[in-house]
Amino acid sequence: MPRATEDQAQPERVGRPRDPAIDVAVLDATLAALADGGYARLTLEDVARRAGTTKPAIRRRWSGRQRLVLAALSSRLSVPRAPDTGCTLCDLDECLKLFAAAFRRMPAEVLGPLYADCAGDRALRDAFMATLFEPPRAAVEQTLERAHARGDLDERADRQVLLDLIGSFVHYRALFGHAPVGDREIERTVETLLRGAAADYEQLVAHGRQAGGRSAMHRLHA
Repeated sequence: MPRATEDQAQPERVGRPRDPAIDVAVLDATLAALADGGYARLTLEDVARRAGTTKPAIRRRWSGRQRLVLAALSSRLSVPRAPDTGCTLCDLDECLKLFAAAFRRMPAEVLGPLYADCAGDRALRDAFMATLFEPPRAAVEQTLERAHARGDLDERADRQVLLDLIGSFVHYRALFGHAPVGDREIERTVETLLRGAAADYEQLVAHGRQAGGRSAMHRLHA
């Protein structure tokens, strides 16, 4: 029988199809393990035992525990849609509440250690940001753009800075857990940002100009 040449088509070897039920079981087991022991104590062996599968089966789907945990958290994190009621105060308030609710559904003691584990690897850090940081941030950004289009924001306001100030309220408190992120706190945050912290900003500027001295910050009052 003639031997097949290299340019002759060879039958493609097809592996066993990936079982989606295993994916679901592993992600659920990961969330359960995170809830029980946090990120630091999570192991692939424990997840495999809980899911009724094997560590190699997990490795074939996710290259390491960072990717596995990101996938599990992504399945829990519902991306908030930017509200559009026509009222900037209402929209930002609702958007921030949806943002905070999404992070409250994540197990405690996960975000900080997970970020620390991803920060040293550019690809993992990018995956962390794309999975947990950027989607809710995009919803807040859309809300701010609508507010600007309606003329509700001062043209001099830096919307990217405002976006980071709003988003950091949730991220900072979710990361360190030092203070609550309830409805009342969110309402006060939105009010403070939109009203401004200064009782009379123009008067503050005038006072700064009159104060004299050698502060390098005086250039900001010009």
